[in-house]
Amino acid sequence: MDVDNDLDGKLLQQFSSMGTTDRDVLIAEFQKLLGNQLNPNSCAFFLDMNNWNLQAAIGSYYDFEQPPITLPSMAFVKDITIGDGEAIPPNTKFIKTWRVKNGGSDTWPPGCSLRFSGGDNLSVTDRVLVDILQPHQETNISIEMTSPSSSGVYQGQWRMSTPTGHFFGEIIWVIINVEEGGILAVTQQMSRVGEDFVDTGRLATSPNPFATPEKSSEDLHNVSIIGQTSLPSSPSNSNDAARWLIFANSYEASHQPEHSQDTEMS
Repeated sequence: MDVDNDLDGKLLQQFSSMGTTDRDVLIAEFQKLLGNQLNPNSCAFFLDMNNWNLQAAIGSYYDFEQPPITLPSMAFVKDITIGDGEAIPPNTKFIKTWRVKNGGSDTWPPGCSLRFSGGDNLSVTDRVLVDILQPHQETNISIEMTSPSSSGVYQGQWRMSTPTGHFFGEIIWVIINVEEGGILAVTQQMSRVGEDFVDTGRLATSPNPFATPEKSSEDLHNVSIIGQTSLPSSPSNSNDAARWLIFANSYEASHQPEHSQDTEMS
């Protein structure tokens, strides 16, 4: 059994060391692998640059021919974590929030994410998707984390990444101080409680039992109708003026005798 293993090992070693030093053969093989994309002189150039190592020469060719990748631009604006800088107790959840900006002239492609890149990963995930950002647009990125069980200072690095895995932009640092009696988590909880109590929509619609009922426009219209007198209004045109004059004269004529009779009797 041991003899068979020794023979297999020797055969593998001999096979791996097999190769040719004939440059014409290497050039032909290089050209064949690339589908005759290069002429013999170009093949010889890459082979000579890599000491006539066929595998290394092919790698150099693809590195040279690969078009440059244009990466998006990201600028770190500021850390807006509530309670940033305060210590946090062990085994406690908290939220880190940063504001970032697309500082370039190109829109971020779909699928960009903030990825963990080194140090201590305090989150259960290693990435979080980020919305598409237009040039010079800003956004906030939040990640839930949990402090380690032991006291001390912990730090990690996060970076923006393209969907294909290329990092771009500035490094975002996470630095926390874990110690008993830390108040970071309490500060964040109190902040959320304050937001729950301030509900402007609810306050605006809550009725006041002691308030005077407000009158609607229809109620005010009805009141104005009830309060009107029965006196005729002043004439608004020439025809109305003529009718008004006739009415006044007839009224005066009909009441004149009664007035004179009352005067004589008195």
